[in-house]
Amino acid sequence: RRAKQTLRRRDGRRDGTMDHGFDVPVSMGTTIMAVRYADGVILGADSRTSTGTYVANRASDKITQICDNVWMCRSGSAADTQNVAAYVSRLAQEHAVSVSSAAAGADEVLTCDVKLVANLTKTIAYENKDRLQAGMIIAGWDRKLGPQVYGIPLGGSMVEAPFTVGGSGSAYVYGWCDDTFKEDMSKEEAQAWVTNAISLAIARDASSGGVIRLVTIDGKGCERKMLQPIEHVLCDDELPPVKRSVAST
Repeated sequence: RRAKQTLRRRDGRRDGTMDHGFDVPVSMGTTIMAVRYADGVILGADSRTSTGTYVANRASDKITQICDNVWMCRSGSAADTQNVAAYVSRLAQEHAVSVSSAAAGADEVLTCDVKLVANLTKTIAYENKDRLQAGMIIAGWDRKLGPQVYGIPLGGSMVEAPFTVGGSGSAYVYGWCDDTFKEDMSKEEAQAWVTNAISLAIARDASSGGVIRLVTIDGKGCERKMLQPIEHVLCDDELPPVKRSVAST
């Protein structure tokens, strides 16, 4: 028979179980936000996925398309939010197909009411609040209510607001956002405002970083944009990033 190995637990007691460190809390930080402007909405996010102090992915995409006119920003557990987004996207697209008057095979975009998608996401988050670590933002444009932004933090509540910020980086920039936000900004002003806010969060929050991704949604459709670190706004005494040249082969 194999001899039973006695190990010392973290609290000093001895037992026969091995401590793999699974009880250590894992920090998963990010910065996500969305803002409503005069003609639409803009979603923004950094691209760093962290597991504690380890950067697991420096170029992840935290802005997920639900349907043609609604997108989701994800923060918290990547596995949880990816599965919630996939489930909500499937239900929303099935609903869009069922209410669409287009014939089979017609080249028509699949759109949903933004509030419907937000309520569906909120219901899933609330009913599974003990199992999920997921904070999400739903934003989009529809013909009924125009541009809309909904924040769905941990726990499954839902708040409609002209702008919302989530993730670990939000604590560093919420005051700046409250101070500088303006109603009915133009598209260019809103894009610059979101870029500045995420740049400030990246400068202060060690769990946020990488590139800045933007999604702009209005009545004409959606547009994606990516800003490399060389294009970020510098904060205080930050050193400018070095632009590396690509060696030719």
